[in-house]
Amino acid sequence: MIKSMTAYARCQTPVEGGEISWEIRSLNTRFLEQSLKMPEEWRPLELDIRKRIGHYLKRGKLEVYLRFQRAPGVGQQLDLDEVLVAELFALQKKIEGASNEVAPLRVVDVLRWQGVVAERDSNLSKFNDEVMELLETALTELVASRCREGESLKELILDRCTTISTLVDKVRESAPAIRESIHSRLKQRLEEFEVKGDPYRLEQELVVQLHKLDVDEELDRMQCHLKEVADVLETDQPVGRRLDFLMQELNREANTLGSKAANIDLSGAAIDIKVLIEQMREQVQNIE
Repeated sequence: MIKSMTAYARCQTPVEGGEISWEIRSLNTRFLEQSLKMPEEWRPLELDIRKRIGHYLKRGKLEVYLRFQRAPGVGQQLDLDEVLVAELFALQKKIEGASNEVAPLRVVDVLRWQGVVAERDSNLSKFNDEVMELLETALTELVASRCREGESLKELILDRCTTISTLVDKVRESAPAIRESIHSRLKQRLEEFEVKGDPYRLEQELVVQLHKLDVDEELDRMQCHLKEVADVLETDQPVGRRLDFLMQELNREANTLGSKAANIDLSGAAIDIKVLIEQMREQVQNIE
């Protein structure tokens, strides 16, 4: 199934004292890039998290957030460094002994002193299993979102392939008329210059001109590339790079077709085809 690289997923689960949540944003890029932000207590899980993400995704620029939100009414658990507090008051007494003009320590002053109050270890590591299970859920949701978007991209690309194929058929049908037009113009030019041409030489020159302007090979290769695009879109592997290569090949054939345009209709068809290819190329950039 075709997958887009643009997607979003968010999952959360309640745990003791709060809620764990994963938030994943995915954008298009050539390779798999992971930017992880999480509480430091869960940092030892980073390697396993990256491996798990790599199991689900092959390409994309990911912004991944792991958060712990305390439940309403559950405050921070704080510890008081009683030894440090005792030392502060002991120092105060020494200073008071040296001077009678020292203001006594206030409780708020003590509490503001660095190191007196510290947040108690919240022990988030006890939720490691919940973190990894929830990651599986978030990645499953992200992949599902990518698949839905990928199916939309697939339909857009196939629709444009069908339109290009129709234009190619019209160009092929007009080829006899184009050859006849070239033949008529060449004879007319000879008559305008009052030159009596050797019929055999005239036919030779006509063959040369037709060979230069023949587009059958380009049309054949274009149809082959269009068929390959359709086949690739049916595979269940990352195909973005393959499709990007095929867009380049289609564009090359369209450029050659335009350079060989012998009349305004062929030139217009070549331009229409190039526009459609560019539209597909833009969509392909989002495919994994």
